[in-house]
Amino acid sequence: MGITSAWSISAHDDAFIGTLAPRLLPLIAAERGEPFARERWERWRREPLPDFRTWWRPFGRSDRGEADALGSFHELTASGEHVQKMYDGLYPEDDFSLLTDVWDLVDGVEEIFLSVQSKEFALRSFFHAIGPDRAALLPGWCGNFLLTSAEVRRTLPAVERALAFTPEERAAAEDQDWLDYGDGEESVLDGPLRMWRQAAADGRGLCGASVVVY
Repeated sequence: MGITSAWSISAHDDAFIGTLAPRLLPLIAAERGEPFARERWERWRREPLPDFRTWWRPFGRSDRGEADALGSFHELTASGEHVQKMYDGLYPEDDFSLLTDVWDLVDGVEEIFLSVQSKEFALRSFFHAIGPDRAALLPGWCGNFLLTSAEVRRTLPAVERALAFTPEERAAAEDQDWLDYGDGEESVLDGPLRMWRQAAADGRGLCGASVVVY
């Protein structure tokens, strides 16, 4: 049975970011602190994956080392059990839900970047497309973050370095982003930087979450 996942980046006032902080920040820290999390991250940095079209080779032709590296990357970029609680409403102290208490409060499409994917994780394609050196410039952990307006402004230069491309670099990144986009759907290569710039200009904070919807 497949899954449907979502990666969201939403803009909020600092007061709301403050209400999220005691709930979300410990969960992000728990994701980062998982026993194999740093090991998987460092492996990806040491061994960036090749063209995604080479990942699925005929049976018997796959190199074991490549298969292990791919499996490690898939685990790294999948939704973790801790932040998932924010969507499922399973936060230990209350029934706070990412769906009803964060996403449903967003007023307009300009205040959120949301990529919903069937049988895939948007963050996985995004990370592969930009590579580990650029991904290392992004705050938080594997698409999950919570930033005040001051932190948004402070991190904007690094995010711009991560997501600003020459025409040749952009073409290469697009070639390694395997997601299919419908009419008007925002690319993972565009949405995050748009949200950062807009939030910095508006004096707002940001909440990022990568989760399994169902």
